[in-house]
Amino acid sequence: MENTTRAAVIAVILKDSGYANEVNGILHEYSDMIIGRMGLPYHKKNINIISIAVDGEQDRINTMAGRLGRIEGAATKTIYAPL
Repeated sequence: MENTTRAAVIAVILKDSGYANEVNGILHEYSDMIIGRMGLPYHKKNINIISIAVDGEQDRINTMAGRLGRIEGAATKTIYAPL
């Protein structure tokens, strides 16, 4: 059975920019499925907002999102495109 890919967006809100290197390391590991990313520092709230558009196997997307969510001070949410 052929593995199908899914398009999704992973949203990350990072409370401490000191963990940016850890985020970037994880994103580098999964760079083959990243379509694009945007990071915005929101100085008013002292947070960083990152959105990552991906296309990959759902298990890999979930694994990447889970790893990002385990970073201290990070909150993540994954939204999949309809099938």
